[in-house]
Amino acid sequence: MADQRFFAVRGPFTVADIARIADAEVARGEGERPIRDVAPLDVAGPDEISFLDNPRYVETFRASRAGACVVRPDRVDDAPAGMALLLSADPYRAYALIAGAFYPDPAPAAGTAPTASVAASARIGAGTEIAAGAVIGAGVEIGERCVIGPNSVTAAGVVMGDDCRIGAGASLSHAVLGNRVRIYAGARIGEPGFGFAPGPQGHLTVPQLGRVLLGDDVEVGSNSTIDRGAGPDTVIGAGTRIDNLVQIGHNVQIGRGCIIVAQVGISGSTRLGDRVVAGGQAGFAGHLAIGRGAQIAAQAGVMQDVPPGARIGGTPAVPLRQWLRQAAVLARLTKGRADRNG
Repeated sequence: MADQRFFAVRGPFTVADIARIADAEVARGEGERPIRDVAPLDVAGPDEISFLDNPRYVETFRASRAGACVVRPDRVDDAPAGMALLLSADPYRAYALIAGAFYPDPAPAAGTAPTASVAASARIGAGTEIAAGAVIGAGVEIGERCVIGPNSVTAAGVVMGDDCRIGAGASLSHAVLGNRVRIYAGARIGEPGFGFAPGPQGHLTVPQLGRVLLGDDVEVGSNSTIDRGAGPDTVIGAGTRIDNLVQIGHNVQIGRGCIIVAQVGISGSTRLGDRVVAGGQAGFAGHLAIGRGAQIAAQAGVMQDVPPGARIGGTPAVPLRQWLRQAAVLARLTKGRADRNG
């Protein structure tokens, strides 16, 4: 069970209720059996539900005391006696829906804290919570049921849709947010891009006159930064997930449903198609085109355009199989030298 100091559990739900929540099929067990919580396979008890997705945990599943479990159809025969089974082609996704039902986001505590600063011209939607120390600038538009975290800054003119959540200490400027956008603690959205004209007299800063546009259901992790555009906008497509400590430069365009893992850096004016995955610490040079569905390995250095669906790794990045062959050859060469040198 999750620590009740931090998480409030809902329920109980019956097995049949959970099957409807997860769009799963009850394959074994009584539909009216009550389930009170979610838990990992190895610690779950008779009134808790778990899931099996990774085949490495089949033995743990066989020994589990969980009252119910979400599994693929081919794992039914591995289940211990007495366990209710819910069948799903994607148990992990089903579990996400189930856990979300037991532990939904707390509803906003509608109202404005006395220590918040809200400009008279700001428009605040019904049911929105504005926490202590938050600053809301002139002309800001905030939708319904939003949560504006403590000591966050929403600068003049920012617009956000319904059900957005802004974390503690985050700052937003020159930005337009869709619905259900989540900005985690300490993120910086809409600061000026890194643009300057170099010359013998010194570097001359170029005004950054664009915005940041965040589509519906975008999430931006803690301490990540998204620079506003220099003239064109910086655009993050709907449903994209950005991890902590990511840097996205000015004019970057990221498609829908992308996954950008921690410490990725994307230089200005690079474009990522829909559903691109970038592993941790990957770096992208500027003005590149990364095709739809491309997969970029962790720590890759991307210097050239990447075709749709490609899988690349290494620095400079090359097709993944080529990178793995290079690594294998290098390992053999260095092993031979080490053997000769004793």
